[in-house]
Amino acid sequence: MAAEPVLIHEHFFAAMGSPCELRIFLQDGARAAALIAAVTAEVARLEQRYSRYRPDSLLSQINAVAARGGRIEVDEETALLFDYADTCHRQSDGLFDVTSGVLREAWRLRDGSPPDPQVIDRLRARVGWHRVDWMRPQIGFPAGMEIDFGGIVKEYAVDRCTALCLDAGVRHGLINLGGDLRVMGPQPDGQPWQIGIQHPRTAGEVAGVLSLSRGAVATSGDYARCKVIDGRRYGHILDPRTGWPVSVLASVTVVADFCLVAGSASTIAMLKQHGGADWLVGLGLPHLWVDVEGGCGGSLLGVR
Repeated sequence: MAAEPVLIHEHFFAAMGSPCELRIFLQDGARAAALIAAVTAEVARLEQRYSRYRPDSLLSQINAVAARGGRIEVDEETALLFDYADTCHRQSDGLFDVTSGVLREAWRLRDGSPPDPQVIDRLRARVGWHRVDWMRPQIGFPAGMEIDFGGIVKEYAVDRCTALCLDAGVRHGLINLGGDLRVMGPQPDGQPWQIGIQHPRTAGEVAGVLSLSRGAVATSGDYARCKVIDGRRYGHILDPRTGWPVSVLASVTVVADFCLVAGSASTIAMLKQHGGADWLVGLGLPHLWVDVEGGCGGSLLGVR
């Protein structure tokens, strides 16, 4: 008796300020619909908890305490995110810093000019994970600080949604949240998924194509959110030591078992600037980088 065909179920939605997609192969349409609902609900839950744009989010409650100075107790999930942020801070020599979001204030440019260096210096005085007193389950802040989980939560959401799918029996699928994605096994015919890596300087052109049957891919770059002033590009990834955008690597793509690891590794490499390429080699994860001059390198160089 022939096996019942495995059907693809696709869902496209917007969340966390990004276009998102879920592709799963299941025989049971009702199970697939329930799983799609569960995945979108999980992404919405995490966005509600950790969005800095929502005044009623848990992160906004934490930041209200951080702004005035004081301590707050957090739940286990949030504690795990703080633990991970602490690990990234230590492993990046202080470059990956979830308190550096306050620097955004200097880069809300309206007059077409670079920010005043004195403004950046004043904001830098409010940055520094080492100034935070993180002692589970409480976190304490000197006045004037802020937490931004922007470099963690979307990737964490990819991994959470993958876990929901695997628990539901999905063995072939893909979850993509704004370019941060994870593959759940090959396609049903055994063929790997083809994942294009956006070229950071040429719209519509790929820097490489990955063939992936499992694992996660994340890319950090200066091209998605940037400002061009007097012919100079200013990206959104800011060096917490200087308050200015990174300016050596244009994009970094990393492949890892978990999207959270791939995302933080790609961001740390961008922050390390001239040292980013060597750091990636030492990390040992498959990667591809493109610098601002158009040069390329990494263990995935030439993949098609």
